[in-house]
Amino acid sequence: MDCSIEVSAVLLSGGSSTRFNYPVKKQWLRVGRNPLWLFVAKRLASFYPFKKVVVVASPEELEFYRYLSPFQVVRGGRERWESLLRGLEEVESEWVMVTDVARPLIPRFVVEKLIKVAEKGEVDSVVPYLPVVDTAVYRNKTIDRRELKLIQTPQLSKTAILREGLRKLKETGEELPTDDRGVVEKMGGEIGYIPGSPQLHKLTYFSDLRFLELPPPSRDYFTGIGYDVHRFKEGEGVKIGGVHFDTPFSFDAHSDGDLVIHAVIDALLGAATAGDIGELFPDTDPRYRGADSMELLRRAITLIGRLGFEPVNIDITYIGEVPRLKGKKWEMARKIGEVANCPVNVKATTNEKMGFIGRKEGAGALAIATLKYKDWYEDSNR
Repeated sequence: MDCSIEVSAVLLSGGSSTRFNYPVKKQWLRVGRNPLWLFVAKRLASFYPFKKVVVVASPEELEFYRYLSPFQVVRGGRERWESLLRGLEEVESEWVMVTDVARPLIPRFVVEKLIKVAEKGEVDSVVPYLPVVDTAVYRNKTIDRRELKLIQTPQLSKTAILREGLRKLKETGEELPTDDRGVVEKMGGEIGYIPGSPQLHKLTYFSDLRFLELPPPSRDYFTGIGYDVHRFKEGEGVKIGGVHFDTPFSFDAHSDGDLVIHAVIDALLGAATAGDIGELFPDTDPRYRGADSMELLRRAITLIGRLGFEPVNIDITYIGEVPRLKGKKWEMARKIGEVANCPVNVKATTNEKMGFIGRKEGAGALAIATLKYKDWYEDSNR
């Protein structure tokens, strides 16, 4: 398509996904190997030589977006208008096309029609719509359905008027419209309309997936390795793998020192390309002083679940002269497996009396975790 006007694109992907009611946030449903937000961004970018593509992400997941994205990623706000304004601050082109991750199957012809109308220079915003085909009733009275339009995205607007409109509405405290067209309209701008598409069905509830022909997630497996080590200090027992051992020493650690659980968390985060335990639960944060490591594991499992993964299995090796795990390995495996919802194996070995572990000055643990993508495709077709 010819680049006759300068356009940037803003993809809004910072929503909380509360109505979706699924362990995976809809933004992170895997379409092939890509999370949904990246699938949408790549699809849109393939339709036009945009000057810039800006993805607005949830603040809690900003670094995960940046790790995967070839596009510029900015921090979103609590409300849609805040996120949009932050995205617009990065746009310098005359026109901006705004869409959201909830409409993943944008057809090429819609993008082309939006731009063709904008090229004529007669409007300040162009939006796709669907006509109302059923009888329409408002406050118990039939109204003329020919006068109704079901508005869709993406919407193409002049950047300056959209940005100025959002800023003015923010300053005055007026009720904000639910789409960009409404902002331009409040600024006195001219609106153009084009026929939309049923392909732009909005993904709000998990059941909406049945109406979208999205490719299923890949069947790849992902492996991560975790390692942790702690020295001993005088104390009254240690916790290993969620199980308490009566010993005359404890672990010298910021949290409860459960090195097995810490190794498991790092293995899970590694497999999900989600950083490490020090980034997620920094030992500089007083909230984690003396923290229960099993609770930290629960949070890590929730996080990787939101990002679209689920555990397949976990294998653990405890390395220590003391304490001897003896018959408690099965209890450890059971406790970890209940949280991770996958098979867990626990092994134990010594360091053959070599090094600080051999001198009984501390202990270590290794863990390997295998993950796969959560199969939303199969779940949605049950």
